[in-house]
Amino acid sequence: MTTGKPLHPAQPTLSQLRALIAVADAGGFSEAAAELGVSQSSLSEAVGKLEEVVGRPLLRRTPSGTRPTPAGERTLTYARAAVQAAGDVVLAAQEDDRLAGALRIASFRSTATHLLPPVLAAFRREHPGVSVRLLDGEANGGGEELLRRGQVDLALVVGEEISGLRLTPLLEDEYLFVAPASRGDHPVSAEELGDADLLLPPNLDSCHARVKRYLHPLGVTPARVTEVDQDSVILSMVGHGLGVTIMARLALMPVPGDLVLLPLPHPLSRPLALAALPQRAHLPLIRAFTAALVESLGERGAAHPARRGGLGATLH
Repeated sequence: MTTGKPLHPAQPTLSQLRALIAVADAGGFSEAAAELGVSQSSLSEAVGKLEEVVGRPLLRRTPSGTRPTPAGERTLTYARAAVQAAGDVVLAAQEDDRLAGALRIASFRSTATHLLPPVLAAFRREHPGVSVRLLDGEANGGGEELLRRGQVDLALVVGEEISGLRLTPLLEDEYLFVAPASRGDHPVSAEELGDADLLLPPNLDSCHARVKRYLHPLGVTPARVTEVDQDSVILSMVGHGLGVTIMARLALMPVPGDLVLLPLPHPLSRPLALAALPQRAHLPLIRAFTAALVESLGERGAAHPARRGGLGATLH
């Protein structure tokens, strides 16, 4: 006896899932079409067919752009995983000595400037068929969120353990007290930190929060905190006597000559690690870059799961 219903319900295609992801990420059909170099009508048709398959709207237009519906949000999680898994079928079949494809890495400005260039140069020589794209690891929810959404393959992050991610420890990036050179190099006290005009990144920045958490147990409440977006501007302001700052060593490089850098009263550092999704960490391309980064840092005396004292002696 038959019911008239198909034995095999319609299934979404990868192209339909990619269209949904593209529109959701771009915030609109025209924006997504421009990024992908396809027609807006083709994207609209693909999303429409996907909505027919699932039986409900997945996107809605709002004054601020096209946004996923609640059903769309749930669908996107699995759409991203499905599209990523399909691509990983190809990546998994590659041989270690014949890698090809694109690798997307989210990074902080400081790590992109001082840690990645040497390994990127060596990796390009070793694997000319791989193109690497660097993305801002502090935008759009940060590197962790970009990883979870499938928008990057690897991310430089701060942490020793992050739920749902596999971390490869890289180094402990030490925080230093930074003041005008005229201050001299005598030790920094908690009292000095309390009396200081402190220059910090905006309060949504992870370094701002880390410094505030450090100061609280010391009973230190800075006399005044001024928030400044750019590290280079903060350092220039310190050099002109407008305050002091506490900044990670990598963010300080190269060090202006009119500043003194000194250890804090109690050590503070940020554990830098390379993060990947656990199910993707062993893909040849991701594994090869991870190994290359660890090797590059090891050659420079910086990489180890435990502290190795950062990237050099304190400068003053």
